Amino acid sequence: MKNLDSNLKSKLLPLILLIVVFAVDQITKMLIVRYLPLKPGLYMTYGPEFLGDFLRIVHVRNTGAAFSLGANWPVTVRRIFLAAVPAICLIALMVYYFKTNDLTKFQRWMITGIVGGGFGNVTDRVFRAQGVVDFIDVKVYGFLGHERWPTFNAADSFIVVCGIALLLSIIIPMVKDYRKTKKEKQAKAGK
Repeated sequence: MKNLDSNLKSKLLPLILLIVVFAVDQITKMLIVRYLPLKPGLYMTYGPEFLGDFLRIVHVRNTGAAFSLGANWPVTVRRIFLAAVPAICLIALMVYYFKTNDLTKFQRWMITGIVGGGFGNVTDRVFRAQGVVDFIDVKVYGFLGHERWPTFNAADSFIVVCGIALLLSIIIPMVKDYRKTKKEKQAKAGK
């Protein structure tokens, strides 16, 4: 019974990050909408700049997904593919999260960060008719052909950072196991 409680606790505790990520995302978007409203007829409203023009706070709406993918799709198609499909994927990820015992504590925290950010953007797609609120605008000096990176928000940041960390937490042990197996085979072959 004690092991069951410990297992459940290890699955429930990281949900704190999901809630924090969702709250940070929605609060920052609410502040942008309130204090940096979109001006009628304009695509973007500019706010303060930091470090010259390296980091700008702006207000822009993204009716599509990452890099405005699907922004020009019909409204019904966009709602189905950009709200319902991600929501189903996030729910499926959480079902996997609770059913499996194969995840490390770190991986559980990273998954909840991804899901919190995902639900932040899905919430915008469902409840904000003008699209997802994006507000972080960073200069990238020609990286990948962009002078400025496509504008993003707190949810996007959490999704990317937690996604990369999760991926590394899967790849690094695989590489270590591969190297160990390779050394063991070389040692056996050398005998």
